[in-house]
Amino acid sequence: MLEAIHLHKRYHQGDIDVVAVDHFSFRFPPGLTAVVGPSGSGKTTLLNLLAGFDVPTEGEVRLDGTVLSRLSEDARSEVRLKHMGFVFQQWNLVPTLTAWENVAFPMMLAGIGQRERQARAAALLESVGLEKRAHHLPNKLSGGEQQRVAIARSLALNPPILFADEPTGNLDSVAGAKVVELLTAQAREGRTVILVTHDLELARKAERVLYLRDGRLIQVEETRPNPEIPGRAS
Repeated sequence: MLEAIHLHKRYHQGDIDVVAVDHFSFRFPPGLTAVVGPSGSGKTTLLNLLAGFDVPTEGEVRLDGTVLSRLSEDARSEVRLKHMGFVFQQWNLVPTLTAWENVAFPMMLAGIGQRERQARAAALLESVGLEKRAHHLPNKLSGGEQQRVAIARSLALNPPILFADEPTGNLDSVAGAKVVELLTAQAREGRTVILVTHDLELARKAERVLYLRDGRLIQVEETRPNPEIPGRAS
C-alpha cells in the first residue's frame, strides 16, 4: 500500500518560496489512478515524491508502513528496484541495447540468472506484442513500439506499483490507445498504477481521477465502480 500523508514540497528560488506540492494526502489502492492538472500544478513533483526520487519538505510517503524519506538514498533505490516500475514520456531506453536487452537489464541489476532473464524478457515482449522485434535496437522501432518496450521493462521485476508519467505524450492516437490498454491490463491484475497526464479523456479511463491545482488535491472523482481486483500473481 502506497500512502501520502500531508505531503508538502517547497523550493527556494532566490528570496521566494515556491510550493510545488501543498499538503497532499491520499492512499493509493490497487487499480488505475490518474493524476491530472494544468502545467505547473505539481503532478511530476508529486510522482517524484511518491517514488522516493525526492524527499518532502513536510509530511511523508509510506510504502507498506515504511517511511521512504527516512531511508538512505541507496535504500530508496533498492525499494524502487524491487517494488516500483516506471514508464516515462521519453521512453528512456538504452540506445545500444536491443529491445530484449533493455527488458532484461533490470533483472541483471537484481542478480537474476541468465536463463530466467532470457525466458522472462521474451515472455514480457510477447505480452506487449513485440516478440518479433526483440532483437531490434530502439532506433529501429517506432515510438509506440519503444513505449511498449518500456512498459515490458517496467514489469521485469514484477513490481506491485507502476508509475506512468505522460506515457502517451509523444504517441499518435492508435499507439497511445495500445499503451493505455496495456496499463489498464496491469491495473486489472492487481497492481497499483499511477498515471500522470494532462489528457482528461485518457484520465477518465482510470478508476479514479485526482485533480491537482497549485499543488493541492482539489477533487477526487470515482469514474466507475471499483470492481473486485484479483490478487497479483507472484
